[in-house]
Amino acid sequence: MKKMNRFFIVTNKTKDPDFKFTYEIADYLNKLGFTCITQDIHEDLRYTKFRYTNCDTIPEDLDCIIVLGGDGTLIQASRDLHTRNVPMLGVNIGTLGFLTDVEKDNIFEALTAIIQQNYEIDSRMMIEGKVYRNGELIYENTALNDIVINRNGTLRVIDFDVYVNGEFLNNYSADGVIIATATGSTGYSLSAGGPIVQPNAEMMMITPICPHTLNKRSIILSDNDTIEIVMSDNKGLKEERVASFDGELFCKTISGDRIVITKSKYKADFIKTSKLSFLQRISTKLR
Repeated sequence: MKKMNRFFIVTNKTKDPDFKFTYEIADYLNKLGFTCITQDIHEDLRYTKFRYTNCDTIPEDLDCIIVLGGDGTLIQASRDLHTRNVPMLGVNIGTLGFLTDVEKDNIFEALTAIIQQNYEIDSRMMIEGKVYRNGELIYENTALNDIVINRNGTLRVIDFDVYVNGEFLNNYSADGVIIATATGSTGYSLSAGGPIVQPNAEMMMITPICPHTLNKRSIILSDNDTIEIVMSDNKGLKEERVASFDGELFCKTISGDRIVITKSKYKADFIKTSKLSFLQRISTKLR
């Protein structure tokens, strides 16, 4: 494993508002002779495309990004920084820690393992979504967990057609549809009845949300497939549909819009110091 010398900390400010835990980690690494940089506590990202970290302002020569928060923080940090190709250590200081590698109380033990090069890299596939209107690209983004097309506002089903590699697959009247990665199989897709998949598998999964049909099974496809969702005429009703990326960033859609989803050329690399296997984690969470 690569020796790591330069660290950067991404902090969910709602979980560590005064950066006390953040600075504790930074001081620990700096005193050992490593370089550890923290994000600007006053940075305002409300009007940017980023959620937790401005990718344009962090150093170029990083070896490791430490993410303090929960699963949601780690997912959004992966999306914010997906072009950097820097492995991330997820530290759970929130309420849910399925993706994160270590709990808050074990952080220094995990850092010791990383310093001693006693860790593994767990690579996760990401997906890219592009929204077209009248043939013109109007929005694009990347997701680690899923891209979801669903209703926005009034409780009313939406209609859409699904194509795979240009071939018609099915049409749905449903609350929406989830296009998930293997990592996302334990998220919204699972709640909608989708299967649990080994998280580093290379695949995409289509899971309809509350479809108005007897056929509501998920469909698992190859990572090389291209999925296209075409928004059907909404029966002349008010347009209230949206495409969301990892449950955060979104684009409003109207009849005729096409959402094209493919495997991203980028991956999310997670640092694994825990000895718990995926099956052990699943067994613990399902009890």
